[in-house]
Amino acid sequence: MSMKKTAMVALLALGAVTAAHARNDALMFPIEDVIQMGMADGKLDGSVKFYMSGARTPAIAAKLGDDTSNKKTNGVGKDDATACKWAALSALMAFQDSAKQKGANAVVDLHSFNKRNEVKDPSNFQCAAGNIMAGVTLKGTYAKTK
Repeated sequence: MSMKKTAMVALLALGAVTAAHARNDALMFPIEDVIQMGMADGKLDGSVKFYMSGARTPAIAAKLGDDTSNKKTNGVGKDDATACKWAALSALMAFQDSAKQKGANAVVDLHSFNKRNEVKDPSNFQCAAGNIMAGVTLKGTYAKTK
């Protein structure tokens, strides 16, 4: 076998081994932990409230549009919970900023939307945790509550 073919076979074998060890775990974590972390860090200011799908929501005076926030973070050197919470906090911060621009004081029907699969839970969000990255995609509706 030529040197080129040997190198190609070695690269293909390495790629197959790497793909076999790739990880993409769907994990669930409480959104309240992320909100409290964001409030403590000053990244969330409390002017926008977050309500997961199925959670009790105040009366809604107006719906101001839907949105999706997809955030990822480097998971190297972090446990899954830490990486997932940081990604979720980034998503909530993006929702907070957009809500303020739209005049909304809440994001309702907030749910996970990983790879276009909706996961609705009244208190938890889903995170895709891998070997290198962790990602959270949240979808929700901006609202003005009474």
